[in-house]
Amino acid sequence: MVVEQITKKLVKIGLTGNPNSGKTTLFNAITGAKQKVGNYPGVTIEKKEARINYKGYAFVIYDLPGIYSLTAYSPDEVVTRDFLLNEKPDIVIDVIDSTNLERNLYLCLQLQELSFPVIGALNVSDQAEYLGIEIDERVLSNILGIPFVKTVGTKSKGVFQLLDEVIDYLKTQSESSQRKINYGNEIEEEIEKIATLIEMDKDFSKKHPSRWIAVKLLEKDKNVLEKISSHSEFVKIKEVLAKSIKNIENHFGKHCEIVISEQRYAYIRGAVKESIKIVEKNYLPISEIVDKVLLDRFFSLPVFFFIMWAIFQLTFSIGKYPVLWLEKLFEWLSNYTAANISQGLMKSFVVEGLIGGIGGVFSFVPLIIILFTLLSILEDTGYIARAAFITDKFLHRIGLHGQSFMPMILGFGCSVPAIMATRTLKNKKDRTITALIIPFMSCGAKLPVYVLLAGAFFLKNQGNIVMLVYLLGVIFAAISSIVFNRFLFKNEECSFVMELPPYRLPTLRGIFWHVWTKTRSYLKKAGTLILAASIFLWFLTNFPVAQNNEDKTYILENSYAAKISKFFEPAIKPIGFNWKIGVALISGFSAKELVVSTLGVLYKSENENVSLTKALQNDKNFSPLVAFSLMLFVLVMPPCFATIATI
Repeated sequence: MVVEQITKKLVKIGLTGNPNSGKTTLFNAITGAKQKVGNYPGVTIEKKEARINYKGYAFVIYDLPGIYSLTAYSPDEVVTRDFLLNEKPDIVIDVIDSTNLERNLYLCLQLQELSFPVIGALNVSDQAEYLGIEIDERVLSNILGIPFVKTVGTKSKGVFQLLDEVIDYLKTQSESSQRKINYGNEIEEEIEKIATLIEMDKDFSKKHPSRWIAVKLLEKDKNVLEKISSHSEFVKIKEVLAKSIKNIENHFGKHCEIVISEQRYAYIRGAVKESIKIVEKNYLPISEIVDKVLLDRFFSLPVFFFIMWAIFQLTFSIGKYPVLWLEKLFEWLSNYTAANISQGLMKSFVVEGLIGGIGGVFSFVPLIIILFTLLSILEDTGYIARAAFITDKFLHRIGLHGQSFMPMILGFGCSVPAIMATRTLKNKKDRTITALIIPFMSCGAKLPVYVLLAGAFFLKNQGNIVMLVYLLGVIFAAISSIVFNRFLFKNEECSFVMELPPYRLPTLRGIFWHVWTKTRSYLKKAGTLILAASIFLWFLTNFPVAQNNEDKTYILENSYAAKISKFFEPAIKPIGFNWKIGVALISGFSAKELVVSTLGVLYKSENENVSLTKALQNDKNFSPLVAFSLMLFVLVMPPCFATIATI
């Protein structure tokens, strides 16, 4: 057997690129990592890493947030640039959208200025060919001086060739072929003046490429100016910088940063002209055809609301059957266990504490799977990005922008990653307000509560009722945003520019990992937090043990749980809630799924032979009005501890 020799040192590879270039999809194809794949800028919020062995080499690959340039504006752009500057990867793979080569090469040029060895991954090359864009990667490589490999992340095409190029570089360790853009004599003279001063501080110049720092200073990059404040010649650099900027602006009659940007694009246009051949097509791309309807000024909103309504209807019309089967399964398991365990605390513990608590939560797994499958299809096709564009006008009226839409949509899954996603927003006002209103988006943990109550009291209209609660959450969020804008962030405006990715066919693999990630998180909670909480609640509802009276109702009404809840009962009684609902709501402060498991434990304690749905229907204190009030209370009550900690 041949044993591959793995290098002692891990080879660090930074994977970067523009948003929507398919970077994370390619990362998953290379590493097999099950990370979120999306079509909206900023889905990747923090750097993710994975380790692989290939042909005797050990690689650690970092999936960095998508950025358009190395001038950082939002927190996720800062994450990428700081990683490149501080971690200093051995190689950078720049993932480039082949259908939009000119704009994507802008970042590639900046990476080369950082003096990193760069490999270009010409991703979604199949779509480029479909659109009639023929790229000669050899010509492009000769012009820019770096290797380019055509890839298709969704099909794992070009992955091995990409890794082979990395190995070729490691063997030669040569950067000599990389081209550096020449900005013209006027600008180059000023760059040289500043770079010479930067190199006078040897310690500083060892950490940061002097030419790159000089260019960023001419671009008036505030972060770089702050970074250079520790330089021994800082005062002199500022003086020379001010004169250099003035000289360039006087010569060109434009802002210095615009002049530098135009020089880069002129260089890129020349490279693109030499390396690309456009084959005329006799048909419109499918994205343009579909967008004529989906982005129509009159039809876009009705279509959007119809799609969301259809998702809820499909979720419940398809999901009611597996939910019913699971309820029957746990009901049978409860009856079977009760018949085979002798009377006593052990029987009560297993039937009421374990099966009663966990069974109610597990019954709703099919609905979660169906809902997130449908949402994942919308996201992977590119429609969610268009929904952000469609809703921008509405969001603008409440003081936000279309960029806030994606974090809000993520809030329907879980508030924690949704709030983390607000870091991609460009200004503090939008980040803060969006984070504060996300808890009004009904997360996946609230869905079982809605489904339980809608199924018990609104059987014929449960899809409409649940959608109504979701819409009310959006309305509450809108009202809150208006209030926050009026009193906390007055007169703070920010422009909104977004990119619409092309429509793409979702892959089964991508949808599977979307859904599995969310379902696994839900099941993990059910097997840990909810299980522990169910056991604790069983203890509270069964102790102190009655001495002379073994009537279950008597034990429950005199239990620790009843005593705690009855203390708060006067506050919730006016809205129709009894002490049992009070216990469920108290448990819901730590995790909303516990509302269902708590009700399961409490009602199983009274009658272990019926399902939770039937038990609620049999309770005289419960009515459709009380059920709807409880749904609204769960909607607006404080979020779970994890969400509060994230905010």
